[in-house]
Amino acid sequence: MSARLDAVAYRAAPLRSAGPIAAGAGPAFVALRRDLLLAARHRSEVLTALAFFVVVTSLFPLGIGPEPELLRRIGPGALWVAALLATLLGLPRLFAADHADGTLEQMALSPQSFTLQVAGKVAAHWLLCGLPLVLIAPLLGLQFGLDADALGVLFVSLLLGTPLLSLIGSIGAALTLGVRGGGVLLALLVLPLFIPALVFGAGAVEAQASGLGVRGHLSVLGAMLVLALFFAPWATTAALRIAME
Repeated sequence: MSARLDAVAYRAAPLRSAGPIAAGAGPAFVALRRDLLLAARHRSEVLTALAFFVVVTSLFPLGIGPEPELLRRIGPGALWVAALLATLLGLPRLFAADHADGTLEQMALSPQSFTLQVAGKVAAHWLLCGLPLVLIAPLLGLQFGLDADALGVLFVSLLLGTPLLSLIGSIGAALTLGVRGGGVLLALLVLPLFIPALVFGAGAVEAQASGLGVRGHLSVLGAMLVLALFFAPWATTAALRIAME
């Protein structure tokens, strides 16, 4: 019991040290800041998704060889699939540690909005796992011979798409919380839901490379993100409450 209480105190320390500014800024900001501080203590977990993304995308040019036209055709899809899998890699840890040491129950029982706290945790997941992929993707896109305009569209599509992946993935992570073999089940649940983001995100880059308009693809991607921003935190909160019963 003492070890469990020590674990809770350790993970709650960033919340207590946030100070009066963070305390009055709202539950989402406090949860976001807390998760970022905890991630700073475990940098290897943060770097895993980024390293996975770099390695996977670099394997395609090495395996295909010096075929510029073929690399340009498969580049958008390869980059998006790698980003999707890298995002999926960090989802099982989104709520697992807080559930194991009892912090998640404390958050649910606190007078602060549990939905906003969950939204803060999802935002932290995107900042740690999604944003680094967005920033490094244009550099990796050079391996596939993508021009500057295509790289710009790739950046925008991932900027819209990776938060969508985190929001959808948070629902799956909540549904599989505490389930034996939850990582495999999580992949089976969320991968089909990732397909629309993959289609429109990679399709926007392919459309730009082909000289076609990209506004339609990015508009659909943006609309899906807005819907997910509204509905996903509520659905994730409901799934977490069920998992904690």
